[in-house]
Amino acid sequence: MKFRDGMWLVKEGVRIEYAEDVHKITEGPKGDSLSLLCPTRHIRSRGDTLNLPTLSLEIQAEFEDVISITTQHWKGAQNPGPHYELYPEGKPSCLAKISTSANGTTLTSGNLSCTVSSKPHTFNISFHDTTTGKSVTSLLNRSVGFAYTPAPSSPMQTGDMTKIGHHIFTQHQLAVGESIYGLGERFTAFNKVGQSLTLYNADGGTSSEQAYKNIPFYISSNGYGVFIDHAEPVDLEIGSERSCRLQASVLGQRLKWYVIYGPNPKEILRKYTALTGKPGKVPSWSFGLWLSTSFTTSYDEKTVGSFLDGMKQREIPVHVFHYDCFWLREFHWCDFEFSKEHFPDPKSMMSRLRKERPGLKFCVWINPYLGDASPVFAEAAEKGYLLKRKNGDVWQWDLWQAGMGLVDFTNPAACEWYVSKLESLFDVGIDCLKTDFGERIPDKDVQWFDKSLDPAKMHNYYAFIYNEVVYKALQKRYGKDQAVLFARTATAGTQRFPLQWGGDCESTFEAMAESLRGGLSLGVSGFAYWSVDIGGFEGTPDASVYKRWVAFGLLCSHSRLHGSNSYRVPWAIDEESTDVLRTFTDLKCRLMPYLYSQAISSTTSGLPVSLRAMFLEFPEDPTVWFLDRQYMLGDSLLIAPVFTESGDVDFYLPEGKWTNWFTGEVKSGPRWVKENHGYLTCPIYIREGSILVLGKVGEKRVVYDYFEDVQVMVVQPIDGRRARAPVKLVDDKGEAMGEITLNGGELVVPDVVKDGWQLTVNGKDQTASVQSVKKAGGNWTVWTRLWV
Repeated sequence: MKFRDGMWLVKEGVRIEYAEDVHKITEGPKGDSLSLLCPTRHIRSRGDTLNLPTLSLEIQAEFEDVISITTQHWKGAQNPGPHYELYPEGKPSCLAKISTSANGTTLTSGNLSCTVSSKPHTFNISFHDTTTGKSVTSLLNRSVGFAYTPAPSSPMQTGDMTKIGHHIFTQHQLAVGESIYGLGERFTAFNKVGQSLTLYNADGGTSSEQAYKNIPFYISSNGYGVFIDHAEPVDLEIGSERSCRLQASVLGQRLKWYVIYGPNPKEILRKYTALTGKPGKVPSWSFGLWLSTSFTTSYDEKTVGSFLDGMKQREIPVHVFHYDCFWLREFHWCDFEFSKEHFPDPKSMMSRLRKERPGLKFCVWINPYLGDASPVFAEAAEKGYLLKRKNGDVWQWDLWQAGMGLVDFTNPAACEWYVSKLESLFDVGIDCLKTDFGERIPDKDVQWFDKSLDPAKMHNYYAFIYNEVVYKALQKRYGKDQAVLFARTATAGTQRFPLQWGGDCESTFEAMAESLRGGLSLGVSGFAYWSVDIGGFEGTPDASVYKRWVAFGLLCSHSRLHGSNSYRVPWAIDEESTDVLRTFTDLKCRLMPYLYSQAISSTTSGLPVSLRAMFLEFPEDPTVWFLDRQYMLGDSLLIAPVFTESGDVDFYLPEGKWTNWFTGEVKSGPRWVKENHGYLTCPIYIREGSILVLGKVGEKRVVYDYFEDVQVMVVQPIDGRRARAPVKLVDDKGEAMGEITLNGGELVVPDVVKDGWQLTVNGKDQTASVQSVKKAGGNWTVWTRLWV
């Protein structure tokens, strides 16, 4: 929200009060905080202390390299929930220190320090590196304040605030060339500088400034991140009101945010996810190909069988089958009952399909809305399980479902009831759930069961409690590490309940590119896993869009074929689409030992498996901060989707040697590369110094023994003798099973790697040339100098 009209004028109808001075600094009793009293005009005499507002700033060392700052106008204002669940795994330790010098008073937390200037009549709060003094960001003059809308003409009018909006804001400095990323799954330009954003979950598709997943966290290219600890809508002016500042504002009396110092983006994400929660662990089977019935298509048990039979005949493995909306009866969404007309015996159907295809999993579409044509609506309304209006009526409207109500997850009894309905689906044979919707949550004329909660905050926070209830129900039935969602909406912390997909995109190359931007932005917002509707959701993709999207979609952490009013099975597109889908599905199956190891690492690092922005791996390269059409799949594979029918594609290789997955050709960066690809390939390049553990060629499973008949691929060892880092091995349950190392030409492989494994060096099979293989200390040690 803009409060000014250019540099010199205040926006019409707005009155602004700025913190002009730091009148008093008080050290906290624990030595880890500073309290600042900041008048809104300079105090030069005692008379200046009267008839003016003040702002209070609390600067707190939270944990190592993290400092929060809370700004308040009137301290007596309430701060109702819900509040984000912080430090779910426990708060890290903090060794804080306060010191004074001629420059001011400094609060230090690890490598991050905050100094309040001692210069008289100056408002200047700087964040900087403790050791080097390098500037991180600053709050300079007229950067903290509040605004009245509409502007009162007399202070007496503020005695009645029912007709006056009170906005509190901060503006931190943006350095020359600084760029900003994250803020959830956003489909606009990847670098957010110049954009005006409101963090308010909305069902707006992928072609607008609206977002399904608004996350109040961003990463700066200047080596820090900011988490805004507010569930209510947050307005951001990112170099868009003042081009050298980033402004955050909320409607209320209080604004709190955390500065998280990296100084590299990987460290920022690690610390941010320590604050809001690490990504949850997902089962290995979820990485396979998901096939959907699509949305409004006409399907029944026969259709489902024909799809699975058609894929089997074409030797394309399907690992999860998804029943979208019309598994339910029309006007009965979402009452948890299969349509008997279309699925007379769903339990027997799924049992038979599983017997024919061992390991096949099933998913159904659900949402938290109940249409009032269903008896389930009457049951929930009678028991008080639905959100109400202030007059006591059940809140209803006809948007989406006729007369739909909304499950009130602030009511513990409603949560138990909802879980009981989910358990009935588990009893039938459902393994996972697509938690659709959850964005259009009303915040006017509503009364939650928990009356202490602020409806404005509940709008975004509903995404957390909705997905949490479903995720925990899956954990209870199938085990802690076997739960997986396919969720559309999110807020801070829902990375703990994976996974998320990108919402309703059109079936065009442009929509494919905007979806990629959304996945990149979500990845730098603390989310490890992401998927997209392969081929696009709206409309029917032409053959070129479908085939290019297949390559992109199978090179994401999770992969689903899904559309709106047309099927996404390949034979409905053209003959070549079958070959393309088989090729990239098999490739993903082969990548599973590598992918699952990367996924398990993300549960502690907070890094995305995909889409991983290039700057997470190469932050020192200024070019990579502007790349939004390519990404890293884990830390070793560079992926550049093709967005043209012709197959022409431009992409960037950072410094080092890069090996083409398909041809073995080696190219050195940094450089831009232009290539042309048919539909059976796309740019996949292996990073220098990588050790990849892969399944055998032609593997069609995602759950298998990751240590039998595997290929250990050593690619362009650094200096000819070492890998970038040891490679952690995990089994198909995610259990750590040792690591592979390469140092000084010595490759050490744990004994979990069984007989028959294959060593490949720079694309060449070297197994027969290994000089000696011996078992030593529980490890297979392979001595060779073939790559020197």
